[in-house]
Amino acid sequence: MALELEEISLQQKFDEVIASENKLQIQDFLNNQNISDVADLIYNNEDFENQIISHLSIHRAVSVFKILELPTQKRIIQDLPPFKTAELLNELPPDDRTSFLSELPGNAVRELIKTLNPDERKITLSLLGYPENSVGRLMTPDYVYVYEYDSVEDVFNTIRRYAKSSETIDVLYVLNDKGELLDDIRIKDFIMASPDKKVSDLMDGRFISLHAEDDQEVASEVFKMNNRVALPVVSKSNKLLGIITIDDVLWVAEEEYSEDMQKIGGTQALDEPYLEMPLFKLFRKRIGWLVVLFLGEMFTATAMGYFEDEIQKAVVLALFIPLIISSGGNTGSQASTLIIQAMAVGEITISNWWRVIRRELIQGIMLGTVLGLIGFTRVIIWAKILPGLYGAHEVLIGLTVGFSLVGVVLWGTLSGSMLPMILKRCGADPAVSSAPFVATLVDVTGLIIYFSVAYLFLQGILL
Repeated sequence: MALELEEISLQQKFDEVIASENKLQIQDFLNNQNISDVADLIYNNEDFENQIISHLSIHRAVSVFKILELPTQKRIIQDLPPFKTAELLNELPPDDRTSFLSELPGNAVRELIKTLNPDERKITLSLLGYPENSVGRLMTPDYVYVYEYDSVEDVFNTIRRYAKSSETIDVLYVLNDKGELLDDIRIKDFIMASPDKKVSDLMDGRFISLHAEDDQEVASEVFKMNNRVALPVVSKSNKLLGIITIDDVLWVAEEEYSEDMQKIGGTQALDEPYLEMPLFKLFRKRIGWLVVLFLGEMFTATAMGYFEDEIQKAVVLALFIPLIISSGGNTGSQASTLIIQAMAVGEITISNWWRVIRRELIQGIMLGTVLGLIGFTRVIIWAKILPGLYGAHEVLIGLTVGFSLVGVVLWGTLSGSMLPMILKRCGADPAVSSAPFVATLVDVTGLIIYFSVAYLFLQGILL
């Protein structure tokens, strides 16, 4: 409640200041707000978003622009005066600028790059030259480096001179005269050292680096495993090209998570916000998998047609078809989701397939047994409540349902857990073995298991 009142108060103050049309008053008001509060004002006052950005000091405008959603960024750049657009883009950190430009059409990128000064244009074109989704697209050339023969006093002089334009100074990078990376040293080590000590005396040669062509997901894993706020990016010849910081990696992790969730839901990953995506483009993203799943479900109809004679002889079997196949689909989807998530966070790899299959084999039997007992009990109880509902063989029908559930659930857990690993082994995205896809696969095979068990218990009796 207090937060809501604070937001209302901020909005009221903003309305009053805007209504005054006093440029100095508007500037003072906006420059004294938190960056996140200014972003909220932009989202809540779309008609004034360019006016808000224009009245901010350039450094605060950049800080706000960086945290805005892509559609809002596009509108602002499109409507800002050319000189303000140039000023904003030139002040943006190279990694954030590259990330923004990579989301725009080629003709728009060409026009915006023309607004950059020569140095920034060179940096941007260099970063855009790296493959899409590579570490090179995320790195920034704004970092502080020193040489192995420098003294600690020289290091602090370098920091005073260049730190203002650096993305972070938590870690300093040690180079040789060829520009090759020799080490990275935390600034606290320099603070603790005497001024006359040499950088080479503080080096231990143990450092972790990324390659510019590495996939962004690799960077995410390295950061997570090594608890770092920044990592150097090197070329194949170990030349230091730039650094990548944790804020960029967190953005990548969020984007990858969103894509995986969309794929698990049975659709292609959306490359634009849902509400901003054109309807026909959204249709194309969704229809592909729906057609594939629909064709898969047609095999279910084919399987039922194959067992048509059995269904006519024992119509009672048809009553349990939805129960059987939905149970298998649910357990398969459950297993698939668990494995995809575990693979995404690095908990399991393809080499763990045997451990996974053993665990899911035990899980499948345990889960199937519980559901099978419930299914058997349900048949028996209903037969007592409604005599004649299942004929004179309710126990055999109950056993059929119970053992079918064990088999279908076991198959569901095994296929749901193995399919993502098989796809990963083939070089495909495990997330495409989405819950709907696994469910469709188990639907078809579940019918075969069900009627096979029915033959076992009911052959010569009802079949």
